[in-house]
Amino acid sequence: MDWSQKRCVVLDMDGTVYLGHLPIAGAVRFIRQHWNTLDFYFLSNNTSKSPMTYVDKLNGMGIAAREDLLLSPVTPLVDFLRANGILRVFAVGNADFQRDLHKRMPELQLTEEGAQALVLAYDTELTYHKLARSALLLQDANVLFLATHPDLVCPSPEGPLPDVGSFISLYATATGRKPQHIFGKPDPAVLAPLLARYAREEMVMVGDRLSTDMKLARNAGIDSILVLSGEATRADLAQEEHQPTLVLEDLGRADENWA
Repeated sequence: MDWSQKRCVVLDMDGTVYLGHLPIAGAVRFIRQHWNTLDFYFLSNNTSKSPMTYVDKLNGMGIAAREDLLLSPVTPLVDFLRANGILRVFAVGNADFQRDLHKRMPELQLTEEGAQALVLAYDTELTYHKLARSALLLQDANVLFLATHPDLVCPSPEGPLPDVGSFISLYATATGRKPQHIFGKPDPAVLAPLLARYAREEMVMVGDRLSTDMKLARNAGIDSILVLSGEATRADLAQEEHQPTLVLEDLGRADENWA
């Protein structure tokens, strides 16, 4: 990969920049060292945290992130809701997600009554009541089923935790329905603002997941760096038909491949 062509670095966060609450030292060092020479953007499928929550977390690691540098599946979700005239949804998501959704789309009503769609996010405050009401709502075929992202698990220092993809399997078993639309990685729509600003050869996607980060790069037609600091292993990589442009133990090793 020719670093001299790169202007835009899109970073997955959990497993790439940090793991849970623990910074990945090499990645943080690389970002800080190249902050003034590369344009860094931060992309996470994790819809349990608002953009400002991520900004505060990154700032606490010494990274000068701003809200305008955060990319989220909520952006194409809101675009879809507006384009389809959907103004009433039942959201299975935590308080942080619901505040972010309302901030982006103030006209949206978060309600079960008359809901036109069920929106499934990474709900870290999930209750049986939410599961029951949303499952009943999906008995109506006119109610759209939307999910913010497809990740099966969310990484943590203690091990993988159930994420939206796992919830989708629960709904499929209970209701016989799967989402009609899933936003976020690997759908390149989440990169639309950047693809309109940069040439593809100027961009690179950095992440720790083959099924989302690396597939997103492939779908968007941009270079990719797989870091082994999160989910993927070399054994996983050996099973893949499509290989990343570059594989590193963590982003801190990128300087060794700078030439």
